[in-house]
Amino acid sequence: MGAVAEIVKKQRSFFETGKTKDLKFRVGALGRLYRAVCEEEERLLAALKKDLNKPAFEARSTETGMIKAEIGHLIKNLDRWTKPCRAGASFVSFPSSGRVYSCPYGVVLIMAPWNYPLQLSLIPLAGAIAAGNCAVVKLSQGAPACAAAVKELLGKCFPEEYVAAVTGAPGVNEELLEEKYDFLFFTGSPAAGREVMEKAARTLTPVCLELGGKSPCVVDETADVVTAARRIVWGKFLNAGQTCVAPDYVLVQEEAKEELLRQIVRCVEKFYPLRPELAEKFPHIVNERHFSRLLTLMEGEQAVIGGGWDRQALFIEPTVLDQVSWDSPVMQEEIFGPLLPVLAYRSWEEALSRIRAMPRPLAFYYFTGSRNRARRVFSEVECGGGCVNDTILHLTAQGLPFGGVGNSGMGRYHGKYSVDTFSYRKGVLWKPARPDLLLRYPPYTKLAEKAIRYFLK
Repeated sequence: MGAVAEIVKKQRSFFETGKTKDLKFRVGALGRLYRAVCEEEERLLAALKKDLNKPAFEARSTETGMIKAEIGHLIKNLDRWTKPCRAGASFVSFPSSGRVYSCPYGVVLIMAPWNYPLQLSLIPLAGAIAAGNCAVVKLSQGAPACAAAVKELLGKCFPEEYVAAVTGAPGVNEELLEEKYDFLFFTGSPAAGREVMEKAARTLTPVCLELGGKSPCVVDETADVVTAARRIVWGKFLNAGQTCVAPDYVLVQEEAKEELLRQIVRCVEKFYPLRPELAEKFPHIVNERHFSRLLTLMEGEQAVIGGGWDRQALFIEPTVLDQVSWDSPVMQEEIFGPLLPVLAYRSWEEALSRIRAMPRPLAFYYFTGSRNRARRVFSEVECGGGCVNDTILHLTAQGLPFGGVGNSGMGRYHGKYSVDTFSYRKGVLWKPARPDLLLRYPPYTKLAEKAIRYFLK
């Protein structure tokens, strides 16, 4: 028996003891995880700096800070979220009442990516623990320092039969996916998501897939262009654009394009002064393969600012592209890097047809001065979620579900939605022994037929 199979076997035995279903046990486990993140925060930040060159402020706000906020939110509300809910019954079952129970799946597999290696491993894990599961967490070797730090942190917090961290080369993923789990949570690319779902289908394992895609950012002629530029630049170049919900491209009403471009360039110059020292402060591209892919996407495009790069440092300047064609390579795949194409549209109908011609995005951002337009636009665009007059920040709203649709994924998490995702619903009918209505039993009388016609018409 392989190492992974042994872990899954031990976790299944531990889950069957029922300990993980106890609310106090779950809250205690969440508390240990919270304290461990606080105690190890400096080491975790150092690992992020080593793997991705993330500045400390960015790392705290998008990684460790979000993890601590999520765990605290779960601890505060878990008792209320997991209580059985009353449900209506029917005439046929009278007298009776219904209850809906939230039940953990059992042993779950969480497969985390490299771009936010702390947040995207520990926030799903917190949801799995809160729901009462055991968990195997596969950490990405794309961020090896973070993988090592998280594995050690989890090893100090939990026994392997409850929570186990697994590292290793891509071949380990194949070994992991050969095992039978009760639920599978994956964050990554649509292409990898299809492979994971295919593997899960063999054992009829339910999945939550958090994928990506080309998330559009639309700016209409009524928008506050200065604020829009600031928020677009921040959202796009966060983590060097290696964010699944980063604005992939900007679609601006043609009358506002010139001013928006001017303001975007001004913001890039202010936020990221283009000098050699920037490579020391700006997050770098994760590896040589992605670096080369991004350079290929830039070939032949017109950069209004940026465009420089350093292969040795895996650094690409924040780059804004103008005069981009819809047929350009940069518009054919998710960019996942610090390149921002800006395109124009004449009418909303034109913009909508362009957006709908692409797979449904994980996020959609709309900048406007009209609340009525925003309502209309979000009713017409199919997407996982998004913001009006901002980017990225819908991820931080603990009451909002986060997830994709179609090519950008399936399932939702964060807060209560994490507990819901890592649980299944068990419906139970409660019925007293007396009275026992004899109308339900054969032989069926005319009175019974009249009653059933009357109440079930």
